Amino acid sequence: MWTPPASYKSSCTMDVTFFPFDRQNCSMKFGSWTYDGTMVDLTLVDAYVDRKDFFDNGEWEILNATGQRGSRRDGIYSYPYVTYSFILKRLPLFYTLFLIIPCLGLSFLTVLVFYLPSDEGEKLSLSTSVLVSLTVFLLVIEEIIPSSSKVIPLIGEYLLFIMIFVTFSIIVTVFVINVHHRSSATYHPMAPWVKSLFLQRLPRLLCMRGHTDRYQYPDIELRSPELKRGMKRGQQKSAGGGRGGLKEDENQAWIALLEKATHSVHYISRHIRKEHFIRE
Repeated sequence: MWTPPASYKSSCTMDVTFFPFDRQNCSMKFGSWTYDGTMVDLTLVDAYVDRKDFFDNGEWEILNATGQRGSRRDGIYSYPYVTYSFILKRLPLFYTLFLIIPCLGLSFLTVLVFYLPSDEGEKLSLSTSVLVSLTVFLLVIEEIIPSSSKVIPLIGEYLLFIMIFVTFSIIVTVFVINVHHRSSATYHPMAPWVKSLFLQRLPRLLCMRGHTDRYQYPDIELRSPELKRGMKRGQQKSAGGGRGGLKEDENQAWIALLEKATHSVHYISRHIRKEHFIRE
């Protein structure tokens, strides 16, 4: 029996939700539109498609290819047809190496922006470079994936979320650099709610020592009234034993006050050096 060769082209709707790890089910239906089953009858010889002449493809792999016979009735007439279903799997190695891994690497670079010191101007440059790179990858994916509004690939949603996150990090970086480089010439009074939020509440939530807690000495403040009363009583008393104990407390108070003054002077000198560095 002679079988005439033929090449058929068909198209099917693609579900690219899990691109590039997606699977597609494409079907080809053969039948007659004008002749019913009494004139043209189709018989399915084999339920499985013969793939001995199939050449391996570098992008797709056929997992299953089966055929099935059916019939469509239109009034008293029956129209037979044969449907072949092909389950295709996309080979993801190429997209994993040149698309997914670079996108993940760029995502981790976004987090490293917050580890750079505020004195470095590369914080803003790094964030901008990451945003531009993610935009390029998003355009590449748009060219590869068929345009459809029914489903959005997860990798596209991921890139869009990362781009929003990078944009937010750029805004935060600009704010941080602005605050860091403020000096006496560009000084603006801090609002009370900003002081309460960043100097009191947030340090407690993050288990950090507040900016004001570093230069508070509760022990000295609690003991100061007692020392003052003791010094007043010591001036009225002439007994040697009691006077010696109060003298020791007075010396400890002076030592604590000197330590507090030393810390304050160190803080002022560090602030002056910082102002001098910014002006230079």
